[in-house]
Amino acid sequence: MNRTEYASIGEVLYTSTLPNGLQIFVLPKPGFSRRFAVFATNYGGADRRFTLGGQTVDTPAGVAHYLEHKMFDTPEGDALMKLNATGASPNAFTSSSMTAYHFECTEQFEENLKTLLSFVSVPYFTAESVEKERGIIAQEIRMCEDSPDYAIYMDLMELLFTSSPLRDSVAGTVESIQKITPEVLYACHKVFYHPCNMALCVVGDVDPEQVERLALEILPPEASEPPGRDYGPAEGLEPAGLYHERVMAVSAPQFLAGLKLGPFGRGQEELRDRLTGVLALRCLCGRSSPVYLRLYAEGLLNDTFDYNIEQAAGESVLSLGGESRDWQTVLDALRGELERIAAEGLDPALFQRQKRATIGSHVRALNNFSALAVVQTEGCFAGYQTLDTTSVLNIITCEDVSNWLKVHMLGRPMAVAVIKPREG
Repeated sequence: MNRTEYASIGEVLYTSTLPNGLQIFVLPKPGFSRRFAVFATNYGGADRRFTLGGQTVDTPAGVAHYLEHKMFDTPEGDALMKLNATGASPNAFTSSSMTAYHFECTEQFEENLKTLLSFVSVPYFTAESVEKERGIIAQEIRMCEDSPDYAIYMDLMELLFTSSPLRDSVAGTVESIQKITPEVLYACHKVFYHPCNMALCVVGDVDPEQVERLALEILPPEASEPPGRDYGPAEGLEPAGLYHERVMAVSAPQFLAGLKLGPFGRGQEELRDRLTGVLALRCLCGRSSPVYLRLYAEGLLNDTFDYNIEQAAGESVLSLGGESRDWQTVLDALRGELERIAAEGLDPALFQRQKRATIGSHVRALNNFSALAVVQTEGCFAGYQTLDTTSVLNIITCEDVSNWLKVHMLGRPMAVAVIKPREG
């Protein structure tokens, strides 16, 4: 395996690409009893149309999530129960761009890793088990629809996009999952769960060579043709709509504002642009920014306020929001700050404070094994190295952040989704 030392953050990374295309990442943590492993496929809820061998295939919304539910079935029983029996803590998740299966353990790591690699790589389900799962997933979808956080996020996606699969829930709808059959699940597993479209990341006190040996032993040896992804026509930066309001059982009004940042690059270009954006938002409206402190003192924001940059399906989206009795005044204050920065420039002292804080947050996160493994995997699928984050942050300048705010946010209208409390 290849060994790379990151002296500035005290980390060593072992990497390998197997003949079948699987990318392996191991971050040894000597002396720690915990070990965390994630086995993920570059396949998420937005990957509904793909091409393979010159043929275009359309699948219903929710297939990636449905497949995640069914992958724990094995001829010997439930893989979750098998992992739990060794004291491991297993789980899985599906996002718009990725499906990941993972476990954390302190003992029997080799046995648990064998189990993980085996059940994820070999699907096993029947028509009866798929049908039984349909009711479980339908109930999960209805529960999500009753969640204010879910509802306001989906409202914003529908405001921003006209036809992108990001408009649709990762889990699909009660109607769309009726079209999912065992044949559809097996076909999508064959296309997207091949090692050439996957990554394995392990963090903890483990032997990197042992991880590689187990992957070589269990996974299919041959390479395969990767699928082509089709997310539909480019939509441009203008939102499909600007405002949506609904009433739900919430204790305080909530808002989520957002805008499209456009297609993002690959590799180091994507990493630098994303980190510049995160740093820009931290300077504009982070917890120690002048605007946030003023709005907090006036009772217009509280600690539910947050911001995010999401990248999936060839798009990049900025969103920010939280509870507020007057979201319009909040957005007006942010626009005013953007105009001030454009005219006077960003305060260099504020920039340096926020940059140091961002670097500190990244370094602290290196001891969060699960988060580190997941972001390492995300970086793999995006073509960049997550452990380069500190070195990239160090070269981002105050001018870079000012320019990012001018290019992406200044003078651009934000789509706004609002939830108002139900009377009584």
